Amino acid sequence: MVALLCMWFGISLPLVYLGYYFGFRKQPYDNPVRTNQIPRQIPEQRWYMNRFVGILMAGILPFGAMFIELFFIFSAIWENQFYYLFGFLFLVFIILVVSCSQISIVMVYFQLCAEDYRWWWRNFLVSGGSAFYVLVYAIFYFVNKLDIVEFIPSLLYFGYTALMVLSFWLLTGTIGFYAAYMFVRKIYAAVKID
Repeated sequence: MVALLCMWFGISLPLVYLGYYFGFRKQPYDNPVRTNQIPRQIPEQRWYMNRFVGILMAGILPFGAMFIELFFIFSAIWENQFYYLFGFLFLVFIILVVSCSQISIVMVYFQLCAEDYRWWWRNFLVSGGSAFYVLVYAIFYFVNKLDIVEFIPSLLYFGYTALMVLSFWLLTGTIGFYAAYMFVRKIYAAVKID
């Protein structure tokens, strides 16, 4: 316990303040164009531009890129099997990053073409849409592969699964948001203002 306390006060706490110092000194992001203070009226959107439809559509491709690997990860965690393919897992992670980035850029492009400028949080939700499919797959895995009938092991499984799905949603949402933010900065930096 003393060693853990020493690591906390000797490593973690100084790194927090070091990160605060460098983060405070960093210049804030500057947008390439000025925005109007008066918000424009957003026209009526098509049915496929609905937020929930976008989440379901955008989550299919990243989930499809990794669902087979998800079976092996669940088997390693819940069925005490060994997992050896870490190089392949890294390749699947790269494919996941690329597919989340591309899907979020396409969805933001469609949204901006439909004159809807409120893309920040929507893009974060949409690019994290594959977490919904991970949750559905986790429920499917629980019902079909595991023989858990007691309450406490089921609670443990769904508690850890909820944490995993939330972390996955934050990861893919952040990846998609930063990709779309770089895309929007790039296209608006090319706009000529007279």
